[in-house]
Amino acid sequence: MKTAVMKNFALIGAAGYIAPRHMQAIKDTGHRLVAAYDPNDSVGVIDSHFPEADFFTEFERFDRHVDKMRRANHNHRIDYVSICSPNYLHDSHMRFALRSGADAICEKPLVLNPWNIDGLKEIEQDTGRKVNTILQLRVHPAIIALRDKVRSGKHKTKHEVDLAYITSRGHWYLQSWKGDAKKSGGIATNIGVHFFDMLHFIFGDLQQNVVHHASDTKAAGFLEYEHARARWFLSVDVEDVPDAQRAAGQRTFRSITVDGEEIEFSGGFTDLHTRSYQEILAGRGYGLEENRCAITTVSEIRQAQPVGLQGDYHPFLLRTPH
Repeated sequence: MKTAVMKNFALIGAAGYIAPRHMQAIKDTGHRLVAAYDPNDSVGVIDSHFPEADFFTEFERFDRHVDKMRRANHNHRIDYVSICSPNYLHDSHMRFALRSGADAICEKPLVLNPWNIDGLKEIEQDTGRKVNTILQLRVHPAIIALRDKVRSGKHKTKHEVDLAYITSRGHWYLQSWKGDAKKSGGIATNIGVHFFDMLHFIFGDLQQNVVHHASDTKAAGFLEYEHARARWFLSVDVEDVPDAQRAAGQRTFRSITVDGEEIEFSGGFTDLHTRSYQEILAGRGYGLEENRCAITTVSEIRQAQPVGLQGDYHPFLLRTPH
């Protein structure tokens, strides 16, 4: 039996919330993290996965190290750069990865604007390297099953979809880069982009995009796809968690219904990054173009003028002051 060659990974954004999932995925797939960078040095989590990894708090030193390994054809030469940095830096860090002779694996959202995708495609062609993205809901069994059901069905009218996602955050949130729309893209981009990608993945191309409400802590609107009409509501405000769940101490709430039927996919989330890495390493990763619809969706949401309570708005908006 032929043994797979162990690949070398570098990680940008090692102190971030999502970085441990990438470290675990690298470990689970039998590869190694050899270098990591973050301006914040709260990265003790590395000890649980790859204590031997070189670590840098200055990008210039990290860049020099990666370049030195590449030119020396060292056995720690980087094959993949995993990117978990703040959203607005993804574009630059993917360019760095490709120009360093490595493929990129980038967290969502890939970029903030669709035209950034075009520039990255040119660098892919120039360097011969590839951008891979984490679109983890596309590898979730329940989402794949729903897509197959929609694609094989003989539905005469469009499916009616309601999506609500509330993930409460404390006061720190708006003081961090996530609260700065220029850096995070705002609520719809930061916590919603993978849901919008999921809707596109299941229901086809986007045809209409209406925003009903937009603020620092919540957003809501209506999206029409080839095979669905979708009302959506996203929030980081604990006050938006329904009363019954909040009384029970819950600070998060997620509900997706299709034609009135709840889609149960709360389980099976723990290994989605590992599954994504397995697909990427097998040459089946999702690339730049697969991200275009979702990135266009959130970019349009960011630019839109909210229309208020008219048309097909999500019922949770009735709980929100306007």
